[in-house]
Amino acid sequence: MTVETRVSDTRGADSSSRQEGPGGLWDSVKKAAFVIGSGILFLAAFGNSLTWHLQRFWGASGDFWQNLWTKLYLAFEGHDAALFYLGTMLIPTVAFWASNGLLLLVDITGKPSFITRYRIQVDKNNPVDPAKLRHAVRTVIFNQVFISGPMVVVCYHLTSWRGDPCGPELPTFHWALTELAIFSILEEVMFYYSHRLFHQPGLYKHFHKQHHEWTAPIGVVSIYAHPLEHVISNTLPVVIGPVILGSHLSTTTLWYCLALVSTTISHCGYHLPFLPSPEFHDFHHLRFNQCFGVFGVLDRLHGTDTKFRQTKQYERHTLLTSFTPLMESIPDSPKKGQ
Repeated sequence: MTVETRVSDTRGADSSSRQEGPGGLWDSVKKAAFVIGSGILFLAAFGNSLTWHLQRFWGASGDFWQNLWTKLYLAFEGHDAALFYLGTMLIPTVAFWASNGLLLLVDITGKPSFITRYRIQVDKNNPVDPAKLRHAVRTVIFNQVFISGPMVVVCYHLTSWRGDPCGPELPTFHWALTELAIFSILEEVMFYYSHRLFHQPGLYKHFHKQHHEWTAPIGVVSIYAHPLEHVISNTLPVVIGPVILGSHLSTTTLWYCLALVSTTISHCGYHLPFLPSPEFHDFHHLRFNQCFGVFGVLDRLHGTDTKFRQTKQYERHTLLTSFTPLMESIPDSPKKGQ
């Protein structure tokens, strides 16, 4: 039944690709460029008014952050590389394992039950398979040490060639916010197309299938992937923005931490209150040929979320602002015969 379902899903994906309209994929790429370009112009036009209040807060506390950075900068004076690696390797790694440590505790023990109530695929990972988990953790550590590490070293040299990523002055709040917006757009575009590329039959079989061994994902498998996929689809979309903009270490560190925690939430398997909804990417692991992006903008343009939008998971794809699990407030439809 599983093989038949996947074959059916693949045929459905081929059908949706053919229905993308005149020009197919290229036509959708042009539409995406228009929409994203319009969004950038909108942000440029209204950026000052949108960030005015936040800018006032930053201005009030700016001396505090600048003084803190100055002390750190002086402590590492003459050792910019060490400071850069502290901010782009150690701190994001701690953020990743701190968030995943809490989730793994729940996945392994099933406690506290308050959290397990929010499991998206109720009958899966209850508890998680220990052997499968150990293999995933080993792969994740390998990717972090031997793939992400060398790529960050390359990023340091590229960014240093363009400017001074560890300069004595922090960026303004307004510029840091602009950079984060640009990083997010670049990640959405690069991740969507590289991810969709890895779903082509030949590449999927040899590379991306490893990641999809987890049809019900957990947080730590967010970077459980073949090394080639980890380079092209996981790491490159995140690191490219700071390199292109020659960003300050403070912004780069914040961005890396946000990206790692965000992808952890997307894979965690729990739709928890007051956190971004993971329903979108959880559905991708369940059905394989839907929901390839991060924010879903390109999926909507390409029609690769059409099946998702017909499901209960789509109805639940919202910020949960109460403590009632969405599986209870928006239950699955009764099966035929019940």
